[in-house]
Amino acid sequence: MSRSLARTLLVLMLALVTWPALAVNPDEVLRDPALEQRARHLSGQLRCMVCQNQSIDDSNAELARDLRVLVRERIAGGDSDSQVIDYIVSRYGEFVLLNPRVSSKTMALWAAPGVLLVIGGITVAVFLRRRRPDQPELRLTAEEQARLDALLTDDRP
Repeated sequence: MSRSLARTLLVLMLALVTWPALAVNPDEVLRDPALEQRARHLSGQLRCMVCQNQSIDDSNAELARDLRVLVRERIAGGDSDSQVIDYIVSRYGEFVLLNPRVSSKTMALWAAPGVLLVIGGITVAVFLRRRRPDQPELRLTAEEQARLDALLTDDRP
């Protein structure tokens, strides 16, 4: 591999590694490093409603920027982490959380595949049990067996 190609690949890899850091604009950063750390931690837990598979900390969408600013405003206003999360959830619903809270709804969602698997297994077992013949096995009489043997051994072309 040539040196210029290796350098190009290195620069490209470094640019891709630092790409998520570009989502938070310098004008959004809080002056207090402890508050900024809290804001980054919280915004890493919130889903971008536009991108949906990224946190608002990683997204460049306008809505994600607005949410980052809102998180920082709430933190600067003295809200605790749970108050900030509760406020965002009250406005956007549980879907905004990248890691949903444990509740009866989420427990039902996690349990549903197992319950459906058990129900499916029981259904298959009942179906197979009903398919089993309840009648005694029918056997050929001695005369019928002899005739069948004669037909099978007949060497006609």
